Parts: sequence; C-alpha cells; structure tokens
Amino acid sequence: MNALLRRLGVTLPIVQAPMAGVSTPAMAAAVSGAGGLGSLGIGSSDAETARTLIRAVRAATDRPFSVNLFCHRPARPDGALEAAWLRRLAPHFAQLGAAPPETLREIYRSFVEDDAMLAMLLEERPPVVSFHFGLPSAARLTALRGAGITLLATATSLPEARAIAAAGLDAVVAQGIEAGGHRGVFDPGTLDDRLGTFALTRLLVRSLDLPVIAAGGIMDGAGIAAVLALGASAAQLGTAFIACPESSADAGYRAALLSPATVRTVMTRALSGRPARCIVNRFTALGEGVEDAAIPAYPIAYDAAKALHAAARAAGEAGYGAQWAGQAAPLARALPAADLVAQLHAEMEQALAHAVAAPPSPASQRGGGYLAHDPDR
Repeated sequence: MNALLRRLGVTLPIVQAPMAGVSTPAMAAAVSGAGGLGSLGIGSSDAETARTLIRAVRAATDRPFSVNLFCHRPARPDGALEAAWLRRLAPHFAQLGAAPPETLREIYRSFVEDDAMLAMLLEERPPVVSFHFGLPSAARLTALRGAGITLLATATSLPEARAIAAAGLDAVVAQGIEAGGHRGVFDPGTLDDRLGTFALTRLLVRSLDLPVIAAGGIMDGAGIAAVLALGASAAQLGTAFIACPESSADAGYRAALLSPATVRTVMTRALSGRPARCIVNRFTALGEGVEDAAIPAYPIAYDAAKALHAAARAAGEAGYGAQWAGQAAPLARALPAADLVAQLHAEMEQALAHAVAAPPSPASQRGGGYLAHDPDR
C-alpha cells in the first residue's frame, strides 16, 4: 500500500469518479465498502441537498469517501447571447412539441463563492474533498484542511498541476483528454494541449513531488495496472461505473452506453458551455460547427440543454441528453458497483502478475506509485 492509499484510508488504488448527476450515495458507499474510494458529485447541488447526500453515504458505510465541487469562474449573464442561443434551439423544441424557456439561469453556483457549501462541509467533514475546473481561495483551502479533510484537485496540464501543488493539496488527479464528462481545464478560454492520460500521468509523476491519480479512458484492471506502472498512486474511473445499477443515469443514457454508439464520442461545449466529452447524439450534432462565442457561459447554457432534454424525454426521445462518456466507453459493463470493483481488482492483479518484474524507477518512487516500494512521504 502506498502513502496516498494510507492517507485516503482505502486498500485498493481505485477511485470512482464523482460524476455529478450520475453518482449516488448508494454507488459511493458500495465502492468504498469494496475497498476503493467512492465519490459524490455535489457541485450541482445546494448546500442542504449536499448535506443530505453526505449523510446518506455515512448511513450506508463507515469507510472513507469523497465529495467533489466545481470551482469555475462564476458566469456572467449575457441576455442577447442567451436569447440568440434559445432562438437557435427553438426549432428543435418545436419538433418535440415544446417551447424553449423564455430566459436562462445560472443553475448552480461555483464553490469559489458558495459560503453555505463551505459552512456545510466544515460541519459535516467528509473525509475527502476534490475540486474540478480550478481551485478555491487559499482561505477556503485552509479552512477545509483545518477540519482534517484530505484535498484533491483535477489538472489537465503541468501548469495546472503545479498550481495544485503550490496550493498545498494532497494529490492531483491527472485528467487525460480521453476522459468522459467535463474537461477540468482551469480556463476554457485558453489553449488546451489535450494531453492523453498516459502522457499527462507520466509528466506529472516525473515533475511533481505529489501523488498522482490517473483519470481518463481507464475501464478495466489492465488499464489500472498500466497507469500504476507509469507511477500513478491510483486510477480514477467514471464511465466504467455509469452502467452500474446504483447509478442515476436514465434508461436512454444506459441504452446508449451499452450500444454501438459508444464507438464515437466528441468533445462539445454546446451542452453546458464548457468542453465535455459525450456520446455522439442529437444534441452534439446540433452543436457541430457552432462557434464557442455563440454559446452562453457555463452553466447557463446547461439550463437550455436540460430543458431540451426534458422536452425530448417527454416525447420519448433520448438523444438530447448529456450522455457523458470516455473514449473507452465500449468496454462498459453493467455490474453492481461492488462487483465491478472486485472484478477490476482481479483484472489488475492478473495484469500486474504478467508484467515484467523489475525494480521501480526513481521516478515511480517519487510519484508514490502503487508499484513503488511503499515510500513514506
């Protein structure tokens, strides 16, 4: 067991990605109970809803778990842009026998300005808190750290990872371009190097004195073993858990995930206003060729997408949903979460047993990888 796993209080180097809107207390509890780190995505929840979710996990397991928060720049409303976006979507609403909303809202707040969420976290003290889209202020980090909470954050590049290390967090999640769902870039307006999971993981392991959790395109135990061999301390899997019965994914999403449609995923801003990888469907098609400047800010654009998806579902059409999935989605399995963790563990051990036995490299040891000689850091 490496230093990060001891810090997290888990026995397996398997982290279930938070996945707001898909992960549930039942899923997090099942994964944690099976030896991994279960997670809740509470970035789209208000403080009291998040409190209820945290307490539901605690009622189901005494094992550590994580909660994830969004740290995006708060949206700046633009009435003219939002009205133009709704006009663009109006024909699609009409085809479904519905009308678009009259206005769009910022449907949830960023943690960078959500004092109620911070107060709730300090009261509930979940074992682990992770951040996506950036970092909160130093004062918020200090408060959470003072409550004994382990802190993680997502990076898509070396500069972002260095900012995470400089802020004193306990580990970095290296999110490769293969990952499903929202890209964790701090500033979506800047150039994205679109690094793959393997390249990013190895780069961070070699460059930082901070444990790395590899994420993106990992769906089975062989994938976990591969990133551990690169020096990662653990692997984070999201798409792999969407088809689990504990997931809150709707029937259309599940059907798409377990269909041949998963051979094609696309990065799109059209759904939410931020780049995110989705199974190609009717909504991603309508976003093709649309300039970024024509799409409202995140998460205001998501309000329109959710309204169109609701209208489509009412009409029996599932193709307008946010069907987030990574590039290896065709490997998805519909297993109970605890069974999936056990299967992943067995596959990982089998892959490691077949790996060429060799002393760990200095870089692997520096990264605190699962294959390293159990360094105390």
